[in-house]
Amino acid sequence: MKKTISLILAIYALTACSPKVGSEEWCAAMKEKPKGDWTATETKDFTKHCIF
Repeated sequence: MKKTISLILAIYALTACSPKVGSEEWCAAMKEKPKGDWTATETKDFTKHCIF
């Protein structure tokens, strides 16, 4: 039971730290990330929120 709770808390903590898609912080982080590592969804979101 403790392992399950620990895993849930760890996942929550990791996802809570990432900036919201489309925010200035997210756009800046994507500009830093190598373009070869972008997923198709990230590319679409970057184009939609950071370019237009």
